[in-house]
Formats: sequence, structure tokens, C-alpha cells
Amino acid sequence: MDVQKGAFILFAFYTRFACSQDYYRMGTNTNAAEALQFLREYDREASGMCYRVTMSQWKFVTNITEYNRHKMLEELAISSKFERLSWRKAAAYDASRVSDPLGRRQLMKIIQSSRAALPDDKFIEIQTLITEMKEIYNSAKICPFGQKPYDPHIPRPTENPENHQQYHLASEPYQHYEVQEAQEFPNYCDMQLDPEISRILAHSRIESELLYVWKSFREKTGPKVRNRFMRYVQLANQAAVSTGYKDAGDQMRAPYDDASFRTSVEEVYNQVAPLYKQLFTYVRRRLVQRYGGSVRSDGPIPAHLLGNMWAQNWKSIMDLVMPFPQTPNVDVTAEMLRQGFTPLRMFQMADDFYTSMGLKPAPPEFWRGSLLARPPRSAQCTASAWDFCNRIDYRIKQCTEVTMQDLISTHHEMAHIQYYLQYSDQPQLFRDGANPAFHEAVANAATLSVYNLPHLQRVGLYQNKTHDPYEVTMNFLMSMALEKVAYLPFAFMVDQWRWSVFEDGVDNMNTRWWQMKLRYQGVTPPIPRSEADFDPGSKYHIISDQEYIKYFLATILEFQIFEQLCLASGHIGHLHECDVYRSRDAGRLLSEIMQPGASKPASEIIRSMTRGRTNRISPEALVKYFRPLELWLRVQNRDERLIGWNSNHLDVALFAPQKSAGNYYGMSNVFVFFICLWLVK
Repeated sequence: MDVQKGAFILFAFYTRFACSQDYYRMGTNTNAAEALQFLREYDREASGMCYRVTMSQWKFVTNITEYNRHKMLEELAISSKFERLSWRKAAAYDASRVSDPLGRRQLMKIIQSSRAALPDDKFIEIQTLITEMKEIYNSAKICPFGQKPYDPHIPRPTENPENHQQYHLASEPYQHYEVQEAQEFPNYCDMQLDPEISRILAHSRIESELLYVWKSFREKTGPKVRNRFMRYVQLANQAAVSTGYKDAGDQMRAPYDDASFRTSVEEVYNQVAPLYKQLFTYVRRRLVQRYGGSVRSDGPIPAHLLGNMWAQNWKSIMDLVMPFPQTPNVDVTAEMLRQGFTPLRMFQMADDFYTSMGLKPAPPEFWRGSLLARPPRSAQCTASAWDFCNRIDYRIKQCTEVTMQDLISTHHEMAHIQYYLQYSDQPQLFRDGANPAFHEAVANAATLSVYNLPHLQRVGLYQNKTHDPYEVTMNFLMSMALEKVAYLPFAFMVDQWRWSVFEDGVDNMNTRWWQMKLRYQGVTPPIPRSEADFDPGSKYHIISDQEYIKYFLATILEFQIFEQLCLASGHIGHLHECDVYRSRDAGRLLSEIMQPGASKPASEIIRSMTRGRTNRISPEALVKYFRPLELWLRVQNRDERLIGWNSNHLDVALFAPQKSAGNYYGMSNVFVFFICLWLVK
């Protein structure tokens, strides 16, 4: 009887924790008061550590020197030790005994997000692997199309320097190489992803050139990181299992607080897939008109023809697919220049957008510390918002140029600053979005208002006096769809692939990558691919250990948030015409979304935001936003035999390993052997 009772207790413990989606490694220390004291100390120490690391990173990216890089690496090493020590302390407590739900949630956040369960040598190894993969990626350079690399060790033939010509990237669209005077020691092979390769993929319409840069960049990344990535998968899984998860994918999904997360995300994707297929079918027909037989009229699209290295954003081929080419796309850059805009004025305009809604103004530290224009020294110019973890210092780094695109980016980054300001009173662990998708979703929701024509008219940047408003609207919605709708299948499939690798191992990684690309995106490689190519290694987020499903959810959620802001503002009409500028009611709702930070589950915030109508991320608002365009696409596609794509054996043969006849007969012989053995028995 005692044995049965003990077995029952053990079974109950197992079913409560090991079978639960919320399971993580439980400690043995049941002293709740001691756990709460640890969290108070952690909050103070983690804030200080975060400030030191963030400041060292800021100094490096705004002034790239070897000294600043060395100091940054020193701070990161100290931070890594602090993370491991904090994890060990947090993991010693039994969080289920902490009665305070916020305290319990903080303990879980410390334990869930770390790989500190690994032994010291393996923890250092996985960090080293990630660093090495990022360095390989960032150092990838290719030669210009049609040019051979120059080897300075080989004597140059005698030639007249006046007749020698060298090619450089040109700044004008469709003209990618311009003749310049030769240098004494030309360095041909120095084209990086940004800006040179991306510019060619965006603007070139020469198929052989597109194929060359698509192939060359992958040769410099995937094969070099493949073995490191395979070892990374092993270590990431080991860390996850030691923490109490099934695998590293399970650990990545934990912050979403959803026991059926994978099913929920799949359902969301299925609801937007019909819109994507309508867009895909229309774009494919236009590409058939441009490239002829290179694109099959009912098949998938070759990946190098969509204006982007990963076929994730199609906005660069707008010139090929514009609904009404005689009506120009909306671009207020010329008007901004005419009015004498400067980077500072653009940020002041963005700050005014949020304060007009009753939100907080940017503090003096922001204006004093931010980098708003390109400095005269070496610096990384990717736009980003920074929280220095001291509730005072917030900054933006952006090498701003007076363009419409940078005006949108300015509002986007200022939305992140507003988020920081709103949840600044939360503990350090809760100074984040409700789930990993929220920060981007809120920032993008705000910029949806800035994008649209009514807002640009209200701020005096756009006046349409000559063009048909319907044509202008269709062009605008097509441009947005090429950026937002075309992105959804890619953002969805990246982590579907990664989770499958964590679950099923590293065999046939490249085949599975292209299977998912074909299934969800309708995209195939332009040339045959093998496992040695490891094409996922050409995507930075994969080799840098950054989850990607958050971008899919953020794109869906931004429209859901935007719709609620529009309802609060009293907007009546099409969703894509809504402008929440100067709406205090919309500002109050946005503040309610941001203030809790990560202290509440995302489901609670969504329920509050929608006034109880739902607690889940829903794509209904996105579909509603693009409804006018979808109706137009249906008319354009009415004569198409297929909405979507068919794949045949030739498409699959580009990436799937083919079984040889020998393997086939070998398997048949084994099968016959087992049948005979069964008959003998």
C-alpha cells in the first residue's frame, strides 16, 4: 500500500510538472521570503549591470574603435558571469511556493530564458559558436558581377593607365556599375550585403546578375557556418533539457504563455494564406511578363527575382507590379526637402505625434545623448532604440537622411522610446513587451498611422491635386502588401524550420528549409542546392540565435492594435485611412497597452485592449486593412487557372536528395529478406 501511495504521489508530481507546458526546473528551497529578497537584490544589481553593458555597446557602435570593442567584450563577459550566477540562485528556489504572482513570474523569467544550465565549458562553447557564426556572416564579401578578383601577388600586365577602367556601384536605379578612373591597387571583392548586394537585388532587372549575387553571398555564409550550427543545435538542446524543456524550440516558445502555441500560430497563418496567394498569383503573372520562361505561369517563383536576398520583402519590385503605373507612388521626400527638413526636425515631429495623443515627451537626456545624424567617425548606422536601464537615459541611434522612409523609421524608433517611458516604473525583468512580439507590434501600429495619406495631408506633406484617389490608394495598398503580406509566410516558416531541427535533428536541414519555403512561400531556389550549401545560414537571425516567430506575430498584432486605436479615436471608414494623430482616447488605450510591460500575460493585455472581445492575436484587422486591395486582386486574377502555385518533380529536385537505384534495390532486398524471415517463422 505504501509503495502504491508513493507511486501515486510520484505520478501526481510528474503529471503536474513534467507534462505541463509551464514546466521548468524546480528548486528545493521553499523559503518564499528569501526568494522575494533575492528578487529585490537582483533588480538592483541587474539594472546596474544592464546599464554598464548597454553603455559599452553604445560607445562601440557609435564610435567603432578597437579600444571600445575591447571594453564592450569585457563588460559582456562580466554580464555573462552575472547571468549564470543569477540563474543558479533563482533555480535553487521552488517558484511554486512563492505566493506573490509577480514574484513567481519574475523567477520564471530568469530561469526560462537562460542557457546557464550548461556546464561552464559548454556555456562558453555555445557563446563562442554564436560569436564565430556572426563574425563569418558579417565579414562575407563577394566580387562584382562579371569581374574577377585581382591578386596583388601576380604581376600586372603593362597597360596604359588612361585606358584602364574599373567598375563601382552607381547610385541610380537600374545602373549598377559606373566607370571610374582606376586605382593603383583595386580591391574588387569587397561587396557586402548592405548596401551593395541588397541594392543590386532591389534594383537590377538583369536575371544573370541577380542569380550571381544570390548564389555568391550564400557561398560565403552557409557552408562556413554549417558545422558550427550543428554543434550549436546540440548544445542548445542540452541546455533546454537541463532547464526542463523538451528541446530548445520548446524553450523558445515558453515566453508566449500558450500551451497550444504552435497550433494557434498555424491557425493565424491559415487565415492570412488566401490573401497571400492572391498577391502571389498577381505578382507571378507580372514576373512572367518581365522574365518570360524563367517563371512558370502556374508554378513557384525563383527566389532571386523578388527583390530581396531571402524573398521576404517584395517592395523593391513595386515598379514591376504597380497597379496603376501612370499614377506615382506616394513619396513625400521632395516636399520634405523643399520645406527644409533636418534630422532633428524629423525627430521633433515624431515626438509631437506621441505627445499629441497625451503620451510622455522624450526627456532631456534623449535629446542630449542620441545619435540622430551620421557622425564623422566610423559607426554602425542601423536604426535602433536604446534603454539604458536606469529609468532616465533613453536614446536612438540612426544616421538619419531627409527621406520619407527615414521619417517612418523615426516614428517607429520613437514608439520604442515611448514604450520604455511607459513601463519605466516596472522592475527590471518586466521592462519589456508582454511577449516578444509586443514591442515591434506597438511600434509598427503607430507607424501605420504615419504612413497613410490623411496623416501626410494633415501635417502638410502631401496634397493630391492631379491623380485619381482610387489609383493612389491601390498603389499605396500594393506597396504595403509587398512589405507586410509578402513577409508573413517567410516570418512564419523560419522558426517552423528551426523547431523541426531542434526536434528531429540536423539531417537534411537544407532540404527541409526549401520544402518549407516551397510549401509556405511558393518559392524555389534558382539553381540546385545540396546539404553542403546550408542556405538557412544566410539568414542572420538563424545563426545569431534570435527567435523569428515574434516578427510574424508582431506583423499580425500591429494591425489588431491599430484597429483598436482607430476605434478609440472614433474613426469611421476604411481602416487604411485612419489617423490617430491628436487623439487623446487612442493615446490612453496605447498607454494601457504599454504600461504593464511584461508584468501581465499578453492574453490579459489583449483582452483589455479589445474590451473583452478576445484574448488572442487575430489577423482579422490585417485582412480588413487590405480588403480593398484583395477585391482588386481577385478581379485581376479572375482568368488565372490557379490561385497559388503547383509544384512538380523538377521543382522538388532542385533541393531534395535523390535516391540512387543502388539504394533503391538495396532497400528492396532488405524488405524481401524480412518477408522471407517472417515466412520461415
